[in-house]
Order: sequence, then structure tokens, then C-alpha cells
Amino acid sequence: MLKTQLLHPEILEQLARSGHGSKILIADGNFPFQTKSHPSARRVFLNLTPGTLGCVEVLKALCSAIVVESALVMAPPAQGEYAIEKPAIWEEFEQVLRESGNPSPLGSVGRFNFYDACASPDLSLVIATGEQKIFANLMLTVGVVRGVN
Repeated sequence: MLKTQLLHPEILEQLARSGHGSKILIADGNFPFQTKSHPSARRVFLNLTPGTLGCVEVLKALCSAIVVESALVMAPPAQGEYAIEKPAIWEEFEQVLRESGNPSPLGSVGRFNFYDACASPDLSLVIATGEQKIFANLMLTVGVVRGVN
């Protein structure tokens, strides 16, 4: 039996295939992961029902297994129906990253730039969640495990 927090076999396999600079997308329940992510990225579906298994829980599990070099979120629009200053879930992301020893601040880009980032061949893994909070998509860049010098 594994002793890590992360036990999902497909996710563990893809993390083992990824390395420094690889990207991991934690997709909320609204993200068009099939059409807006690189076709070679492994897709893992954890979206059984709306609201079940959210992005924060997935982030916690991933942070128990990898070093996060950077994290990127999709910024909400400045105007219109979905305009909000800072989604509350971003604070949760920042807290999880800090507590796991990955204190990098969240970077943010607009919707279409985020989609472009997701289309990169560096995207190794897409994890579809049932997250219902809006603007909860999170792209992680895998960091380096420091060895002994």
C-alpha cells in the first residue's frame, strides 16, 4: 500500500512520465478540457457529480507528490456578468501551495491566453473535476526535486 496522499493510479503514472516544466491542468466543471487542451495530454475524469471532488482537494493531493514551480489561473473578465475582482477559491489555492512548501504566487492570464497555454504540448495531464466554483481552473508547472549536492 502506498503511503502518499495521492493514490490514483492514472495520475501517479502520468506524474512519473512528466518532468520539470511539464504542465498539469486541474479543470473545473465548466472547462472545455476536450477541445481546449493539447490532444496528447492524458485526461483523467474525476467529475462524477457536480461539486464532488473539487479543485482544492486535487491540488492538495498533487502537492503531496510533486514540487510546484508555478501556478496559473484564468482571470475573470473586467466587465460583464462574470466580472469579479478575485475569486475566493484563489485564496484557497494560495494557502494549499504555501502549506505544501510551494510559495509561488498565482499568475493570472485572460481566458483565451489560458486556453492557449492549455494547448501547449507541455501539457502532460488534465484532471477534470466536478468543481462548481467559477474561475477555479489551475495550471501547475512541475518543479525540480532538489537532490543532494
